[in-house]
Formats: sequence, structure tokens, C-alpha cells
Amino acid sequence: MAESAELFGPGVTAQVMRHMNDDHGEDSLLICRALGGRDAATAARMSGMDAAGIVFAVDEPGGVAEVRIPWSGPVTERPQIRQEVVRMYAAARAALGLPADERTH
Repeated sequence: MAESAELFGPGVTAQVMRHMNDDHGEDSLLICRALGGRDAATAARMSGMDAAGIVFAVDEPGGVAEVRIPWSGPVTERPQIRQEVVRMYAAARAALGLPADERTH
């Protein structure tokens, strides 16, 4: 599988990680709890991505775990990253029985 730097160009993964970690920490945690099966997680930070999915480092009572959440299909263009994260966030809210969130990310 190609590395994200090859797919998205130099710096894109770092930019996405910075945005996710600075602005969407709670959203990442919700995604990891609902879609990653990490109910006990207390924090989540994006740590990588590739064409198949996004990766988070998740803090749990027993330590830090890596959680990979697959995209709905291959992601090869930058706009697809945002679409997929928004889709994951909506799916996580639905899975947890939370009302839809109309904000855009």
C-alpha cells in the first residue's frame, strides 16, 4: 500500500493531522469510541492515514492503542479526506444514538 505522502503530496498528511488534532480532538474521540470499538478511550489523536483509512493513537486506561478506521472506499484525492471524516463523524454520532450535528468540518 502506498504511503499517504505518495498519495497526497508532501505535507498534506501533516496538515490534515494538525487540523484534526488542533480542531477536532473530541470528534476523533467520538469516531474511535463508536467506529473503532474503543469505548474506554479518553483521548484520540490522528497519527496517520493512507488510501485505505485513517489511524489514531487512542489513550485508554491501559495505555495507548493504535486504531485504524477504514474509509468507505479508496481515498486518492485530498477533498475525499474531509468527506470521509465527516461521514465517519456522522456515522459515529448515529451509532451512539446522538442527534445529527449540522456543522461542517
